[in-house]
Amino acid sequence: MSTPTTAQPLPSITYNSLDADPADRFGYWCDLMGSTHAPLELRSEHADDFRVRQQVISLGDVVVWPIAFPAVTMRRTPRLIRQSDPESYHLTLMLRGHGVVTRRDHEVHYDPGHFHSQDTSRPLDIQASSARGRLLTIGIEVPKPALPLPRRLADRAIGLPMPDGHGVGALMAQFLRQFVRNRAEYRATDAPRLGAVATDLMAAVFARAVEAENALPPHTRHSTTLLRIKAFIQRNLADPALTPAAVAAAHHISTGHLHRLFRAEGITVGALIRRSRLERARAELADPLWAGEHIHTIAARWGMAAAEFSRAFRAVYGMTPSEYRHQRAAGRAR
Repeated sequence: MSTPTTAQPLPSITYNSLDADPADRFGYWCDLMGSTHAPLELRSEHADDFRVRQQVISLGDVVVWPIAFPAVTMRRTPRLIRQSDPESYHLTLMLRGHGVVTRRDHEVHYDPGHFHSQDTSRPLDIQASSARGRLLTIGIEVPKPALPLPRRLADRAIGLPMPDGHGVGALMAQFLRQFVRNRAEYRATDAPRLGAVATDLMAAVFARAVEAENALPPHTRHSTTLLRIKAFIQRNLADPALTPAAVAAAHHISTGHLHRLFRAEGITVGALIRRSRLERARAELADPLWAGEHIHTIAARWGMAAAEFSRAFRAVYGMTPSEYRHQRAAGRAR
């Protein structure tokens, strides 16, 4: 009889400098950056006791690295490029801190609100600091051949403004935040799908920066359109008027086109709205913070009438909302 195999987690490396002696911390991190990103000249006034925590998470050829680190200067010189060039495009989502990037004689300041873009084949100088001690960023790297955007356009995008608070930039930021927050829930088998989503989003961010969205291949435009629609649905679940027709109208497409976009998703737009509302309501039923809230109030908060909510909840979870709430409360009391 065969033994069932346990699903493998996403391949990753975790480096916490507190696990090393203070004198070795900065050197270990320099080696990690050189082997997982690209060789850099790194300097820091905190080098004697460098406090950094970084993960390097592999999604196939795509790499995501959340990192918390103190002020540092990074230089990618022509000599280092000749020494080793992974030929990758890089985006950094700045969550906390400030960066000054110098390319030749051109200086750009980065704060939360805009992505920092980088090409490992180009020299640059980065001075990164934070008034609150450590910077918090999420970096993502995609090999140049994997990016579904003509190379000449991707190269032009490097260094241009790329907002992370609206449009496709907001989708990219949301993807990175959610992925890092929920990374323990994913398995190695999820890596190709997640890597493809990340690659399409990066291509769309670059294309938007050079106003060349039409240069994206159809599959990338399809993928980013679906992500935009799904994000819109999640933001508007509480609106009782959220219907497939309303979703289509908000995105200036026909309802028929909307349904065709979802054909390969394994779920209809209406079913996605219902399922998402039920999941939000179920989470509140299980949360002791909402224990005194009437069930019909929770249902209404997520855009559902009480009778509709009760029927749909029983159909999906095999019990009424009140039975579910009682079951969860009993479990906490044990």
